[in-house]
Amino acid sequence: MLEAARTIAAARRDRRPLQALDPEIAPRDEAEGYRIQEAVHAVMASDVGPLVGYKIGCTSQVMQRYLGIPHPCGGGVFSKGVHSSGVGLRHGDYVRVGVECEIAVRLARDLTPTGSAFTTDTVADAIDAYHPAVEIVDDRYADWRSIGAPTLVADDFFAAGCVLGNAVPRAVAPDLLGVTGVAFINGAEVGRGTGADVLGHPHAALAWLANHLAAQRKSLRAGQIVLTGSLVQTIWLNAGDRVVMEMSRLGSVAAEFA
Repeated sequence: MLEAARTIAAARRDRRPLQALDPEIAPRDEAEGYRIQEAVHAVMASDVGPLVGYKIGCTSQVMQRYLGIPHPCGGGVFSKGVHSSGVGLRHGDYVRVGVECEIAVRLARDLTPTGSAFTTDTVADAIDAYHPAVEIVDDRYADWRSIGAPTLVADDFFAAGCVLGNAVPRAVAPDLLGVTGVAFINGAEVGRGTGADVLGHPHAALAWLANHLAAQRKSLRAGQIVLTGSLVQTIWLNAGDRVVMEMSRLGSVAAEFA
C-alpha cells in the first residue's frame, strides 16, 4: 500500500498525469483503495495540510452516468485547498482543472458511531450550517475512464479543494430539496440541478459518508466540512475562466482561474 501511496503522491506533487498502477501495487477493490487513500493522506500531509473534511462524489445520477460509477465515493478535503468566495487561483496549478456545483455542510458536533446506522434524520441534528460551494476537481489521470474506481478512490476521487460561500445557519436555511444550483462560466449558464438530485437529499449523502467512515472505525468531527456531491456534470475549465455558482436561498460563490 505504501508504494502505491508514494506513486500517487509523487504524481500529484509533480502535476503529472497518473498512469495505471502496476498490478502488483494497484488496489484490487475499493476497500483497498480507501486503505491506500489513508496512506496517501499521511504521505502528503506536509503538502496539503490537516484533513478538514470530506468530499463525496457520484451522489447524483448525472455524475454517476458521467463517471460510470453507480454509487458514492469519498475523498479528503485539506486545509490548504479550502478557499473563500472571490478567490483567484492559477489554472496551471492543476493537471486539468474542473469545477462542480455543490451544497456543503459544516458540522456542529461529532457524528460518533453508536452501533445503529446513521440516517438523514440523525445526521441533520449535527449540522451547524450550509455553504454554497464550488468543488475543485482535477483530472490528474492519463485516462480516468480506464484507470478504475479503486485507484480513483485511492487518489481522493479527483478532489483538489473547494471554494466556500457564506455560511447559512441550519436554523434559517431553506428546504434543501427545493434549492436550485446554477453554474455559470464567464456569465453563461452551463448547468443546473437541485438538492433533490443528491441521493434524494444532501443529508442522505452525509449519512452515507458517516456510515462509510463508521465501517472503517472513523467518524466525522465537529467543525469539519462535507461536500455532498455535484448538482451538475463536471465543468472543465480554460485558463482565465470565471466561475459562479448560484444557489437559490443559499447565496452564491465565485472563483477565477487565471
